[in-house]
This record gives sequence, structure tokens and C-alpha cells, in this order.
Amino acid sequence: SRRKQGFDSPTDYFSNSKISTSGPMSTRFVSYMRKVCAMGRKERIEESTIQLVTPIVEEQGYELVDVEYTKDKEDTHLIVYLDREGGIDLNAITEITAPISEALDQKDLIAGAYILEVSSPDLSRPFKRPRDFEKNLGKDVEFKLYQPFQFEMDGKKYSDKEFVGILKGYQQDQEQVTIGFSDTEEYQFSLKDLVWIRSYIEF
Repeated sequence: SRRKQGFDSPTDYFSNSKISTSGPMSTRFVSYMRKVCAMGRKERIEESTIQLVTPIVEEQGYELVDVEYTKDKEDTHLIVYLDREGGIDLNAITEITAPISEALDQKDLIAGAYILEVSSPDLSRPFKRPRDFEKNLGKDVEFKLYQPFQFEMDGKKYSDKEFVGILKGYQQDQEQVTIGFSDTEEYQFSLKDLVWIRSYIEF
């Protein structure tokens, strides 16, 4: 569904919200505002949507997996990806879309018209949020590097940009992951060096 005129900056959004800038929450608020203001417009909209929608979907038993704000030649799309134990079907998506749409209408986060889409996550979606990494610890992942990585395993030398391994660790504060290629071979990679990392699906 298409939306109406909205706010185009975090200052506009928060000045029209009920979030207090004083009291015990003030430090957290200022920290969050600095984070949001340092983002580009796309990232600001996605982050503000995450903050707004998360409590709504969690109350209904869903997990907010991701939010994407995209534009094509004709339309602007705000895509909210949800999941829950046992999966999510079309009826569930229809039911949860209404409260999400209502909340977005009330806050008017986005300037101009856009199309709201609520969907289950694509299995090939790259990891973006900490929860993506945490849920996939111990599982097979595939990833692509900006630069070739060279290593030796079982007497053989390897050099490539794309690999499949096991996600052994995720260090959020250091922004890096540990990937295992065998029972004894593990390597750490900075997230900044990764083009993408996602679940490995063997067909």
C-alpha cells in the first residue's frame, strides 16, 4: 500500500515522537541519535523502521529479521522480513501487515509515496544483523571476499575469493567472524573484508 508525505530526517522524526530526551534514558537516546545521524538516508529509514516495528511484531510472536528500503525506476519499496518458529505463511503475513502499516502511517517515517511489503526472509539473504550470525553459529556458510585469501590445508595451497566453511564464531565488538574449513583449520575474517556472507544451501 502507498503511504503519504513523511519526515525525511531523524530530527523531524524524534521531535514528533514521544521519546524523552531527558531523564535516565537520555544517555541511550543521545547515543542512538548520534548513530542515526551518522547514517545515510537509506540506513536512517531502515534503522528507524526497525526500532518502530520490532516491539509490534515481537508482541505477536514474530522475529524481525531485516528491513530493506529500496528504489527502482518506478516505485519505492519498504520491505519488512519476518520469521517465527514453524515458519510464516500468507495468512500470517496478511494479519501482521495491518498493525505494521498502521504504525508506519502514524509516524510517517518516509517522505513521499512508497509500497510496504511484508515477507518471509529469503534463505540466500546475506547476514546483516548480529542475530543473523548468532542463529547460524555452527552451521555451513558461504562468503565472498573483496581480495583473494591464501591458505594451506592438508598440504595443499588455496587462493580464492569465495569459500564455504562453518561459522565457528562471531565477535560483534571486533566486527569479525571465525570460519572453520576443517576440524583443525580456522581463520578469522573482518566483516569489512567480506562482500557478503550467508547460509550455504546445497542443492
